[in-house]
Amino acid sequence: MRLTTKGRYAVTAMLDLAIHHDKGAVSLAQISARQKISLSYLEQLFAQLRRKALVVSTRGPGGGYSLSRSPQEISIAQIIDAIEEHIDATQCGGQLNCQDDSPCLTHYLWQDLSVQIRNFLTGISLGNLLAQPHVKQVAMWQNSRTSAQSTH
Repeated sequence: MRLTTKGRYAVTAMLDLAIHHDKGAVSLAQISARQKISLSYLEQLFAQLRRKALVVSTRGPGGGYSLSRSPQEISIAQIIDAIEEHIDATQCGGQLNCQDDSPCLTHYLWQDLSVQIRNFLTGISLGNLLAQPHVKQVAMWQNSRTSAQSTH
């Protein structure tokens, strides 16, 4: 299975947006500072997320991005899909040509694992993650760290 940095960053950025969704639009610069993700990389990710209608953008002063719907309604699988990541544990990318243009001995095991991972990520929403105490703790620490840095 391969979840790339692109997928991890997209989920992290969307969770950051969900954490701050009650404060209005959030700038990518704020997400970049809190999550230590390149601003230019976030711009690319958010263009894809906007095209897939997971976020909406607001222009002008105080502008930025907001979730297009409640955190409870956005699954982690939807985020992964929006940035065109594919979670596939098979060696052949699901093409059934792992060994001499045929499925290998364990192809269906890895295919079933891919389905289980997909179901797992479909069953978890940003809202579910927001409810986890450790997510709240990390968010508080990040917010205090970035506030302290902006005062120096």
